[in-house]
Amino acid sequence: MDKSKIKKVVLAYSGGLDTSIIIPWLKENYNNCEVVAVAGNVGQADELEGLEEKALKTGASKLYVLDLTEEYVNDFIIPTMKAGALYEEYFLGTSHARPCIAKGLAEIAIKENADAIVHGCTGKGNDQVRFELTLKYFAPDIPIIAPWREWNIKSREEEIDYAEAHNVPLKINRETNYSKDKNLWHLSHEGLDLEDTGNEPQYEKEGFLEMGVSPIQAPDKPTYVELDFEKGVPVALDRKKLSAKQIILELNKLGGANGIGLLDIVENRLVGMKCRGVYETPGGAILYKAHSVLESICLDKMTMHEKQKLAVTFGELVYNGQWFTPLREALSAFVDKTQEKVTGKVRLKLYKGNMINAGVWSDYSLYSEEIATFGESDYDQKDSAGFINLYGLPIKVQALVDKKNKK
Repeated sequence: MDKSKIKKVVLAYSGGLDTSIIIPWLKENYNNCEVVAVAGNVGQADELEGLEEKALKTGASKLYVLDLTEEYVNDFIIPTMKAGALYEEYFLGTSHARPCIAKGLAEIAIKENADAIVHGCTGKGNDQVRFELTLKYFAPDIPIIAPWREWNIKSREEEIDYAEAHNVPLKINRETNYSKDKNLWHLSHEGLDLEDTGNEPQYEKEGFLEMGVSPIQAPDKPTYVELDFEKGVPVALDRKKLSAKQIILELNKLGGANGIGLLDIVENRLVGMKCRGVYETPGGAILYKAHSVLESICLDKMTMHEKQKLAVTFGELVYNGQWFTPLREALSAFVDKTQEKVTGKVRLKLYKGNMINAGVWSDYSLYSEEIATFGESDYDQKDSAGFINLYGLPIKVQALVDKKNKK
């Protein structure tokens, strides 16, 4: 890249440690170029407060704040939830937010006629891949600058040193310097004491959890929730019609209060290393659970099993930043077909981190009490003898052949 040609850049800006120091660093290393900051609002709430003032004070020419919350929920979260996709138990909260943000970033870069797009992802993480694969899809001709792959800063402590030397205001300190990512779906925690896998997360410590409480601190009385789905999409909570976004926000409150959705995991990053993270996904955990319970009565055996297999691939695609690919689109088309009759109601009991089935109903239910009952029914148990004879015929023939050849 010819740095002399970089006159204007568009920066993915969160106001966190990385992107806060990137603005003055770009000014120093790229000919005092104009920096247009872009914040993608995916539900990080209070993190957006005072963002424009901070961006301008540190050298940005302007700040765009894109409200991506509805798009994030409807176009990324819900399709992934319908697929039942996880990555090693992880609900993909950072993973599917990145292509959503990067899409908006590319649109602003094209609008501003930027010479380059900048992100603050480290060279150790997955997010650099997620951002850049999306940018290659929407803005393939615009160069990408990743300061973490260029500068001499080697740690978050050195980032704080740089910020202090350049009078960049920070909301963190060296003692609470967890690396966090927050949106309306989840909150992740990495770094500090969590880097030692022998350390238990400080769930009961005030200020550690932000979306809820430890199961130990949850109420001694259970909370019931009812969710209605239409074609796999949540449409009502406790008999009240709401948008999917509103349902997630309400479930975050209910789940958080009951200690739901905590995950402590050592995951296999795309870049090859293992990394430990603690995740809070209270509403998402409830939504996945309820959707799975409804599918258990609405999907036939073969469709359910094949869908479960493909969910692993779907989760890997999302985790690896391959949202905008033909395979992910094809899998979503398959998932949508499977969801045509996933319509009904699920009741769950939330209690101290647990989600307990408390009822499921659907007009499309394939479960027949009349057939499955231990009482008298029209099911003829004599039919099973012929079935077993045919089903076991290959085993029987193989055994007879083996017995003959041993003589």
